[in-house]
Amino acid sequence: MFNMKVNQFQPYIGQEEYEAIKPCFDNNWITEGKKCQEFAGSLLDLTGAKHGVFAQNGTLALYLALRAIGVKPHDEVIVPNFTFIASANAVEMCGAVPVFVDINEEDLQINVEDCERVLTKKTKAIMPVHIFGMCANMDEVMSFAKDNNLKVVEDAAQGIEITWDGKHSGTFGDAGCFSFFADKTITIGEGGFVVTNDEQVYENMLYLRNQGRINRGSFIHPEIGYNFRITDIQAAIGLVQMSKLNEIVEKKKTILKLYKEGLADLNGIRVVEPPKNSKSNHIPFRVVIMSEKGAEGLASHFSENEIETRSVFYPLHKQPCYQKKSINKDEDFKVSLKAYELGLCLPSYPALEENKINFICDTIKKYLLK
Repeated sequence: MFNMKVNQFQPYIGQEEYEAIKPCFDNNWITEGKKCQEFAGSLLDLTGAKHGVFAQNGTLALYLALRAIGVKPHDEVIVPNFTFIASANAVEMCGAVPVFVDINEEDLQINVEDCERVLTKKTKAIMPVHIFGMCANMDEVMSFAKDNNLKVVEDAAQGIEITWDGKHSGTFGDAGCFSFFADKTITIGEGGFVVTNDEQVYENMLYLRNQGRINRGSFIHPEIGYNFRITDIQAAIGLVQMSKLNEIVEKKKTILKLYKEGLADLNGIRVVEPPKNSKSNHIPFRVVIMSEKGAEGLASHFSENEIETRSVFYPLHKQPCYQKKSINKDEDFKVSLKAYELGLCLPSYPALEENKINFICDTIKKYLLK
């Protein structure tokens, strides 16, 4: 089979999104307005949450949620060691301390049992992160939080349409945060959304995101707040993306199925999925594989064949910026370290054609025979 260039990712956008933004210009309303209200309503309908507010991106959504639940300087927040650095950085933005725990080997989600190891009198909250199109074990998370009087902020940046026992991610804890970055299941370029069922948390977020006031147009500011608003231009794109959501989800499921079929008989390659007894569904944000020969060599082989891939997350306790602040030891994060050594993200965007998936699987087979 001849080589073909395969992108690592491309957003599922087109003419519909382009045409959707034109009315915003025709109406001379490009800041937060009716389109944002419509987009927020569609997201609340999807998740089943009572309330929601926008932020400019997923990181600021996490910051907004953490502040709204009462995280203060010097508090500690439990964060999985295997996630994008924004999860921890949002805690830092609050002046609080991210405390890292390891993950489960099978699905790479937060290991709740390990949370007991880091629990202190300063622990204020736990942040499960739903990664790679799977949900963390929210039965375990919520039980641990209840037993230890902790708040729960769910990082559901990758969690659109992801559920635990039929309930949408982001709706179990005190707040849940979604991202609409370009590589997310639906995108508006940049953007975030925080959901909550708690009236006080919602009110706190309204003040925090709107310069310390509830209503725009008033110059009386009862609280200290900031500007976390998005625009109707972004929301117009979001509404089109929501209309495509079922199509996107089905395409992602098909891509996962094709990869599993193409890699089924290969020794030394494992497609990361929820455990058999898990209550999580699986809509691959990315299709992740574990290669017993290691990820680095396979990634190089892909590059030689013009297939773009992406590594999995570099363990947070090893990040240079956190090593300066941390006393964490490698022995506490054996699963995270192993996942980084063996894990690789395969191309899995909605427009990915079957012949390219077959080419990727054939390329893996050739590598294993080297």
